[in-house]
Amino acid sequence: MVVFFHYCSRGFSNSYIIGGRFDESRPDDQKREAIIIDPTQIDEATISFIENNRYTLKTVLLTHDHATHSRGIRALTRIYENIDIYAANPVVQDCKTRMIRDGDILRASGFKIEAISTPGHSADSMVYRINHTLFTGDALTAGLVGATASNYGAMKQSSVLQNKILSLPGNYLVFPAHGPPSSLETERQFNIGLRDFEQNMRRAEKREFNLDILE
Repeated sequence: MVVFFHYCSRGFSNSYIIGGRFDESRPDDQKREAIIIDPTQIDEATISFIENNRYTLKTVLLTHDHATHSRGIRALTRIYENIDIYAANPVVQDCKTRMIRDGDILRASGFKIEAISTPGHSADSMVYRINHTLFTGDALTAGLVGATASNYGAMKQSSVLQNKILSLPGNYLVFPAHGPPSSLETERQFNIGLRDFEQNMRRAEKREFNLDILE
């Protein structure tokens, strides 16, 4: 599996292209399809990687429906035919999607993909597990968790991250929609966002609630 990382200064966001490795011994006998996750902006670097590696883009995965991570979808549909767009919403950027739910297993572009619902930052937040990598959107980034609109959202997000993501056995590479990559073991030990929220919950139980941490 090859992962191409592309940083977009508009929104300070990341998108990722995933494809299979190229076998130079069979240059003309390979079906090479690619996946793009969170197509924030489609530019020359993105298209060049796809074309220079002889990929056919067939699949788009959205971690959540915020324009910062999805505004490139319409450009992709004009460039490439028959793209499947997977998201938790039926329509994104005026494009119809294939709706997914928590626990769905997709087989697309030669990869097995597990969709894991992680509501909190947004109601439709999804994490995608592909091999030993996690594409976490805004829900989990290096050292932080996604911003939420309420204390309830923060509590929900913390719970699902603990129960569905951090509890996964073994280690994983973590590719977030903002910031640098990380590893799941690093986030288990050092993620400040999770630690501060849990400490605040313990204070709340003792009626020592610190509202500043949750703002």
